[in-house]
Amino acid sequence: MKELFDDITGSEKWETVEFLDKGWSNDKKYHIITDIGHHLLLRISKPETYEGKRQEFEIIKKLSVLDFEMSKATDFGICNEGVYMLLGWIKGIDIEEAIEKLNPMEQYQLGCEAGEILKKIHELKVEVEPFSWEEKFNRKIDRKIQMYEDCPLKYDNGHLFVECLNKSRQSLKNRPIAMHHGDYHVGNMVYSESGHVGIIDFGRFDYGDPWEEFNRIVWDVQSSPVFATGRVDGYFNREVPEEFFKLLAVYIASNILSSLPWAVSFGQEEIETMKKLARDNLDAFDNFTRIIPKWYSETKHDLNI
Repeated sequence: MKELFDDITGSEKWETVEFLDKGWSNDKKYHIITDIGHHLLLRISKPETYEGKRQEFEIIKKLSVLDFEMSKATDFGICNEGVYMLLGWIKGIDIEEAIEKLNPMEQYQLGCEAGEILKKIHELKVEVEPFSWEEKFNRKIDRKIQMYEDCPLKYDNGHLFVECLNKSRQSLKNRPIAMHHGDYHVGNMVYSESGHVGIIDFGRFDYGDPWEEFNRIVWDVQSSPVFATGRVDGYFNREVPEEFFKLLAVYIASNILSSLPWAVSFGQEEIETMKKLARDNLDAFDNFTRIIPKWYSETKHDLNI
């Protein structure tokens, strides 16, 4: 295995190379341990992805100077296997596993840290061509509604997601633009050995309304509603504007609507996962008749915070 990557330069010899078979990315991923005990993450991508991966590496370099744990930029280039990216390795366990061992207040505090980190990511100064978020996201809404309508399967009461999106289009006006992690949820977080949240996998970074980054908080809720509540409070320093929750419903509805067509090609298990997600979120928002989701209100009440 090690011989495959002899053309990747580095000052340290690689003692072990372990293939990682996890995640949805098309990249091949390896856990590297060097001769002096450093742990690294190696990602190998197809040659045609070079420009996109170069931009991703540059973003990671900029983020690497911020004050939170993440897979920091080490090296980038071309090797026999394709485009490679060498990153720092966060020692720890999947945060979903860690949450199960924490009490509710510890889960909440960890969620707050995740929210604070996301705020730091969104505050990173990056150069991006100006564009209208209202126009861009309305095109996305149109595309996702069409995907759902063309899908042979439907959610129970799936029309409620479509109605939520159509009636909320005006709320997209004059939204700010920030850099997105692109897939920010518990599946891309590590509970580090130091007891902090570590962030991995910036492969879907993009730019848009910073609040859209909460569209995948549904996975945090599945793992721990308390953690998800902390993530919201941490991002807003415990002062959450009502307007956020209105847009949260829009961004969650958009993401869930297109998840069923996506799941069809992956089989029945993924289809059932997405159907359950749809049911859970219709319940959380009372079929989009309430602004603040139940999981947030109930957590605040139960923890008295």
